[in-house]
Amino acid sequence: MSNPFLKQVFNKDKTFRPKRKFEPGTQRFELHKKAQASLNAGLDLKLAVQLPPGEDLNDWVAVHVVDFFNRVNLIYGTIGDGCTEQSCPIMSGGPKYEYRWQDEHQFRKPTALSAPRYMDLLMDWIEVQINNEELFPTHVGTPFPKNFLQVVKKILSRLFRVFVHVYIHHFDRIAQMGSEAHVNTCYKHFYYFVKEFGLIDTKELEPLKEMTARMCH
Repeated sequence: MSNPFLKQVFNKDKTFRPKRKFEPGTQRFELHKKAQASLNAGLDLKLAVQLPPGEDLNDWVAVHVVDFFNRVNLIYGTIGDGCTEQSCPIMSGGPKYEYRWQDEHQFRKPTALSAPRYMDLLMDWIEVQINNEELFPTHVGTPFPKNFLQVVKKILSRLFRVFVHVYIHHFDRIAQMGSEAHVNTCYKHFYYFVKEFGLIDTKELEPLKEMTARMCH
C-alpha cells in the first residue's frame, strides 16, 4: 500500500464515520452495484450518471447521495488534521465565499463557524437525513416523501461546499498525498450527477466555476 492517500484512509488512528451501506438483496443494493459496475468499467462519467432504463429516479438519486456522502466524508477526513480552528477559523471558499451554518435546533439563524466545526455539524446532519426511514426508505414499495428531492438538493449543495473548501484551502495537502486524480474523479462524478438532474443551483457552483470548466467538458 504505497499510495499515501490510501495509507491515510486506512490509518486506524483516523476516526472516519462508518459508511452507510445498502442491504444485500434490496433494489437499492442492486442499483448501487449497477452504478459501481459502470464506474469500475471506466464508463464515461457523463454516461455513468444517467438514469438506467426502467429504474426509479428517486431510488437512483438516493443511492448516489449516500455514495457521495461516504466519498466526500472520506476526502475531508484525509485532510482533516490540516483543517483546524486556527488554520480555518471561518468556513469559506476563498475570500469571496463564506458559508454559515443553520439548522432546526442549535443554530436557527445563519451562524459563522470554523471550518472543522461546520464540517462536523454538516456530516452529523447528513447522517441523520440518510438514516431517516421516512426520508430515505429502505423497504421496497415504501414511497419516498414528496419533499425528497428538496431535501436532496440541500444535502448536495452542502456537500459541494466541502469540495469548495478542500480545493481552495487544502489542495496542497491533496497534491502532497498524490491523490489529486482520485479527488478530481470524485468531483467530476458529483458534478455530472447534480447537473444531469438539476440538483444544485448554478450560483452555488460559482466558487469552482473556472476549475470545473477546465475539468468537466
